[in-house]
Amino acid sequence: MKEFWNRLTAAFGNLAARERMLVLSAGVLTLITIAYFAVIIPVAAIGARAADRLDTAETNYEVMKRLRADYDDVQRRLTSVEGRIRRGSRSNLRTVLESMAQKSQVSVESMEPQAAPTIPPYRETKVEVGMKGVTLPQTVSYLHAIESSTDLLTVKNLRIRSRTDKPQLLDVTFTVSSFERI
Repeated sequence: MKEFWNRLTAAFGNLAARERMLVLSAGVLTLITIAYFAVIIPVAAIGARAADRLDTAETNYEVMKRLRADYDDVQRRLTSVEGRIRRGSRSNLRTVLESMAQKSQVSVESMEPQAAPTIPPYRETKVEVGMKGVTLPQTVSYLHAIESSTDLLTVKNLRIRSRTDKPQLLDVTFTVSSFERI
């Protein structure tokens, strides 16, 4: 290796000044190119990947914050619903609906219990209510009383039809659902 280096130095010394300047320029340019491809580009790529990972992490953090807020909201609503179920009256759903109908001055034609699946720890009770020949204000008053009850009552499958003999009166059928803890 020493011999090779000596021959290279001798060959460089035999060059004219202009040729030496050209060889030095080419050498410096080669070293700069090697440094650029071996050091600068990899370091820049590492920095770019780190910036991308930071952006991804920040996006994931924002998504997690939003999901946590949604989760907390659902938990708050679930706690509220469970509290309403616990505080609800233990009386028969049909009895509760009949008393609400009397207060709303509505004549209920039929109340039929409906089958509902039991999903522990809750049991759902459903009753289909049928009313014939009621006015719109009576219907709204009764439905409002059901929905704003302290018991957890929900109205499902509401069907309203106007009567052909008296168009100002309605035939209304709906299902009321209630939950209780098993």
